Amino acid sequence: MADEPAKILLGDTAIGAGGQPPRPGRRLFGRKKRQTPPLTHCENCGTLLSGRFCGQCGQPAVDYRRSFRHVIVDVLDSFLNWDSKFLATLGHLVTRPWKLTNEFLAGHRVRYLNPLRLYLLASVLFFFAANYGERQKEKDKDFDPIKFDDSASPGEAREPKPGATPPIDRPGDAEESEIDDGSPIIHIGPNRTPTVFEAWMQQRVEEKIGKHGSKGKFFLRSLMENLPYMMLACIPLFAFVLKLLYFFRRIFYIDHLIYALHIHSFAYVAALVIALMALGLNHALPALEPLARTLLLVVAVILIFLSIRRVYRQSWFMTLFKFSLGGFVYLMVLVLALAVTTFVTIALP
Repeated sequence: MADEPAKILLGDTAIGAGGQPPRPGRRLFGRKKRQTPPLTHCENCGTLLSGRFCGQCGQPAVDYRRSFRHVIVDVLDSFLNWDSKFLATLGHLVTRPWKLTNEFLAGHRVRYLNPLRLYLLASVLFFFAANYGERQKEKDKDFDPIKFDDSASPGEAREPKPGATPPIDRPGDAEESEIDDGSPIIHIGPNRTPTVFEAWMQQRVEEKIGKHGSKGKFFLRSLMENLPYMMLACIPLFAFVLKLLYFFRRIFYIDHLIYALHIHSFAYVAALVIALMALGLNHALPALEPLARTLLLVVAVILIFLSIRRVYRQSWFMTLFKFSLGGFVYLMVLVLALAVTTFVTIALP
């Protein structure tokens, strides 16, 4: 079955070791077609070939110098295999996230994407959408719709129509419009000399955030760019929390880590689905948007709860207890990680 796409594109041409050599023929202007013998040894490790793939390193037994068509077939085959893995993985991730973990731990791994690759893909899509949405909100917030009189000639200054809202200068929009009263952002105390760390922190905050928060938008943008790294660092911590919760189950730490990657990927995909649904309903049926968003959020929480129940296979009571306790502990971990990320964002130049 794996040779079908190649046979369709290449006809009777052999694509790997053990295939029949092509029939002698002539090209244009009477030149004979060069005959290339099939590969007998792996070009990567030199192992004797017994099929289309090397039994030692797994490299396909394809001689790319024979024809450019082999390159196209190999690329299409890799893409179609990846695409089928992606669709199967995404389907289980959205509907039954626990099945991915159970299948991976059972050894059925070739059908689905690698957990780390899946997480990185979901993380990139989620934070890209979040940054894009934040930038769009900033543009909409900074733009003031003013109705101008279109009847004025091009050389004349157009005045706002009667009833139009005039532009308002908001404090903090431009750094030049601020009034520096000399008051520090971090208040030390009336009769106390700041330490070296406090003075350094005061300077870094003023450089990153600005006086009275004039550079707050740029600082928040920098913080958002560091959030993917923070979440990636929190996944091993989440797996460690699971290891403590299920300490007496004698489960390997790597098993908890696989589940942590899958459940975070599910959270990212669920957030994207909820955001897209809310965006669509906000334009079509604004009245139903809050209800539908709340309903999908509840469904996502229920699926996370069921995933813990199906992966760790404990009673409903113990699952609910560890779900609540683990969620609270992990929330504290996220708050601490956010504080550390904020400090690092301020401290780095």
